[in-house]
Amino acid sequence: MLYSRKFKKIFLALLCALIFCISFSSATYAEEREIYLGGFAAGFVLNTTTVEVVGLCDILTDSGMVSPAREKGIKAGDIIDKVNDREVNSSFDLNEALEQDYKRFVLTVVRGGERIDVEIQPVTDRASGKKKLGMLVKDSLNGIGTVTFIDKTSGVIASLGHPVTDSSKNIMEINGGTIYSCAVYGVKRGMRGNPGQLKGSIETNYMIGASTKNTSCGIFGVVSNELDVTGYRKIKTANISEVEMGGAVIYSTVEDNKIKEYDISIVKVDAFNKDNRNFVIKIDDGELIEASGGIVQGMSGSPIVQNGKLIGAVTHVFVNDPTRGYGIAIDKMLNSY
Repeated sequence: MLYSRKFKKIFLALLCALIFCISFSSATYAEEREIYLGGFAAGFVLNTTTVEVVGLCDILTDSGMVSPAREKGIKAGDIIDKVNDREVNSSFDLNEALEQDYKRFVLTVVRGGERIDVEIQPVTDRASGKKKLGMLVKDSLNGIGTVTFIDKTSGVIASLGHPVTDSSKNIMEINGGTIYSCAVYGVKRGMRGNPGQLKGSIETNYMIGASTKNTSCGIFGVVSNELDVTGYRKIKTANISEVEMGGAVIYSTVEDNKIKEYDISIVKVDAFNKDNRNFVIKIDDGELIEASGGIVQGMSGSPIVQNGKLIGAVTHVFVNDPTRGYGIAIDKMLNSY
C-alpha cells in the first residue's frame, strides 16, 4: 500500500513536469514564431483534380470541319471523369487517353451530379495530327486575392480566409498551384446588389509561393525564398477572446498598388460560427468607401488588426451593403496548417 502511494506521488510529479514542459515549449514556439503582416494582392493559379468542359469547337480534318463533342451532346460545365477505364485528372490525362489505340472510346462525364457514359469517336486534327474531340477544357483556376500573413517559422504563406469552391459550394480539391505577385491597377466599385472587384495583372515572372492546401480557412502554401519580408511588419496574433467590439483596421491593396490601412468597426463577434464567419465588420474609412464602395472581390484575406495584434481576415461582403462583411478569426487560420 505504501509502495502504491509513493508510486502515485512520483507519477503525478512526473505528469506535472511533463505538462509544464509541453506548456513551456508551446509558449516558446508562439513567442519565436515570426508572423509578418500581409495586405498585398496576389495572383493564384490552382491546379484542380478535375477537367471541365468550358466550350466546344470544330476540328479541321481531311473530311472537313467536325466536332464529335457537339454531335454527342457534350455541354459546357461537364466534368470529364474517365475515358474508358482511365481516370482523367488533368488535360494531360485526357490527351494521353485519346492517343491510345482503342477501337471504342467511352467518355464518362459528370453533369449535375449524375455520371453519363457517352460513346464518342475522336477525329484527327489535320494541322497537328493529334486526336481531338472538339471541346475546350480547363484543369486549373486563377484569380486574385489578398495575403493575410507570412509565417517564417514554418515557411507558410496564408491567404483568402475562405475556400475556393465549385458551383455546388463544395471545397475544391487542388493538386498544387502557384502564388504570384499581382499588380493592382484599378477597382470596380461595389454597389448594393452588385459586388465590386479588384483589377490586377498576375506577374507570372515573380513567384511568391507554392499552393499546397485549399481549406475552409483559406489557401495555404510554402512561401518562396524570392519573397523578401524585410519590409513587412512583424506582428503578434490575438485569440478571439481578446477581440473587442469597436474600432479596428484592415490592411489591403486597393489604390496605387500600395498596402494601406483603413478604419473599420467590429460590430459582432461569433467565436463558434460553423462557417468561420467569426466577425461582422463595417467599413468606416471614407477613403476606402470613395475608392471601392467598401469590400470588393479580391480583398478576401485582408488582415484585420485590433490593438496592434492580428485578429483575423476579411472573407466576404454583404451583397446588399458593400460597407459590411464577414471576417474569420486568426485562430482558425493558424490551426489550418
